[in-house]
Amino acid sequence: MNHRLIMQSLRKVPELSYVNAENVARYRAIMRFFYQEYQRLRYWMKPAEVYEGVRLLGVLQGYTLEQCHADLDKLVEWKNLTVRHDGGRATTIEEYMRKKYQYSLTPYSIEIERLLETLESVTGYGGSLEPTLFDTIAEDLFEVRNKVDMFEPGEALELWERLYQSFVRLHENSADYIASLQTVHAETMMMTEEFLVFKERLRDYLQNFMQALQHRSYKIEDSLLHISRQMRKRFLACVAEDAINKPRIEEMPSKEELIEEYERGWENLHRWFVGAGDEPSESMLLDQATKEAIARIVHCARRIQERKRQGLSRRQELDYLAKWFYSIDDMDEAHRLAAYTYGLFATRHLQGEDRRESDRSDMSMWEEIPTTRSIRSRSRKRISGHKREYVRDQRERRQMLKQEILAQQQEERALLEEMLRLGRVRIDGLGMMTAKNRLRLLQWIGRCMATSSKSFRTPEGMIVSLKFPSPKQEAVLRCEDGVLTLPNYELRFVMESSLFAFKEAAVTAENE
Repeated sequence: MNHRLIMQSLRKVPELSYVNAENVARYRAIMRFFYQEYQRLRYWMKPAEVYEGVRLLGVLQGYTLEQCHADLDKLVEWKNLTVRHDGGRATTIEEYMRKKYQYSLTPYSIEIERLLETLESVTGYGGSLEPTLFDTIAEDLFEVRNKVDMFEPGEALELWERLYQSFVRLHENSADYIASLQTVHAETMMMTEEFLVFKERLRDYLQNFMQALQHRSYKIEDSLLHISRQMRKRFLACVAEDAINKPRIEEMPSKEELIEEYERGWENLHRWFVGAGDEPSESMLLDQATKEAIARIVHCARRIQERKRQGLSRRQELDYLAKWFYSIDDMDEAHRLAAYTYGLFATRHLQGEDRRESDRSDMSMWEEIPTTRSIRSRSRKRISGHKREYVRDQRERRQMLKQEILAQQQEERALLEEMLRLGRVRIDGLGMMTAKNRLRLLQWIGRCMATSSKSFRTPEGMIVSLKFPSPKQEAVLRCEDGVLTLPNYELRFVMESSLFAFKEAAVTAENE
């Protein structure tokens, strides 16, 4: 942002003076009348018309035409109104003696009155969750990615405005809606029984948005990553060219200033879906906030239902059930009634070693050898004769675990040395791989994709970087335990010392 734009954004705003002035009711009434006439496409008003319109509002008692003239002059001084001379013929002596003027709203005043009108209807955060905006953003980015700079006149500007307005609308509406669920009013409402009526609709509404966010944000992120810096510059240059060619009466900024403004908008879009550096993206934070809101809604609904159940007396039902049991003479029938009444009891998982002496498939569980397992008492009373447990020696187990980890590291180091010898490999160039090497390869790809530089450094000082394939280019990775189809990634391996030597040689050559 250049110095002129910074100074303009930090200047004093005299147009807001009438909102808190001493005679605020008179100024607000005049400005509201001008705004209402502006919406009726009447732009220039005479003082007599303004006075008559304010008087018909019925909010000012004893208001005179002289006061109206003074208020109009003050609003012109604050740059809320612009004035021009009325060239028409005077019809009265008073009009002849006075200078005849007409008044109209300035652009700043129109936006201020529009804002005040909006604020009057604000009752909360508002907002909404619109999953269709993800489709609009994804389709527009796909079009930018395919066309780059092959646009018809005016097409690039229309595409950019639709893309960025959809993004701003998605960001602001979703932030406002999630914020409305965190207010004191929402917490109070979630504690009432009326909340159970629309709990399901609210939960489904949030779940549908979260599913759209999870499924479609990856498509948007992929398009943003495949649009290079050069492609973005060419597209934004076409947008700026269309904006300059659009006929305007007002002073237009230069093409460089427009491109700089569009670049900031693109960075906001990229940071919202992809993130910046190690910071998580705004879409991930929104996904987490939506999940927390759903969990909170379910928790509040469960707490209301539990509170309702606690207040009910089941004495009559239990008394009837007890008499029913008392009247049954057959034990099997009593068991069936208990099963219908109480259902299955909660299961308990007991840990033990399975020592089967037979491989018969038809062998009953009752014929198995029982496994003895001591169960500790849950009683709160202190047991005096409890058995002491001694500290077990885990040195042998730790040594075995250490040897296993060292063996895994040795295997991974051997694979890295083989890849370093090759320098760069593609998925379609790999031969048959073991299951362990396949997992290591997928782990490297995942670590590269988790960073903005698409690379990572191993403890041995090796740099592993990832290069994305062209769209729809896939490869088949054959392993001992199956076949895996994935994009034809290219992995590059280089030692950090070699990388430094290469950069130093390049700098030396450039200086020479």
